[in-house]
Amino acid sequence: MPHCTVDTPIGRLTLVASDDGLAEIHFPNEARRRPDGPVEPDHPVLVETARQLEEYFAGERTEFDLPLRPAGTPFQLDAWRALTKIPYGKTVSYGEQATRIGHPGRARAIGAANGRNPLPIVVPCHRVIGADGSLVGFGGGLEVKAWLLDHERRVAGDTLPF
Repeated sequence: MPHCTVDTPIGRLTLVASDDGLAEIHFPNEARRRPDGPVEPDHPVLVETARQLEEYFAGERTEFDLPLRPAGTPFQLDAWRALTKIPYGKTVSYGEQATRIGHPGRARAIGAANGRNPLPIVVPCHRVIGADGSLVGFGGGLEVKAWLLDHERRVAGDTLPF
């Protein structure tokens, strides 16, 4: 699959495209298998993703408008779709996310689905926190999760609750 890397305030991200959309974003410290396709920094989806991420990190973008093509089970896709409905700079608990997609009591399953989110930041799994307000579980590491939440709250003019 075509891919490229982009430098960001949270490290170098690897962007991976399918034929018609963004398929994956990898953090530098991830254990997931890296793409083995061609490096194509001029691929239109990758160029647009890099541009929108740059705007996000500059505090100029609060929503992404990209063709997304994540691969997952129907439950995972539902969970990831729900992530895109969490407002910029806000958080919900895993239990609240489960309830929102019609699966109350399945917070752990939501946590597992979010942990497999192939499109972090763009599909904002960092906006989901523990029921007690704690930062738990994030593929990029908890420091990166805290940085992303702090960034969004600063841009939105809010302060962190922790």
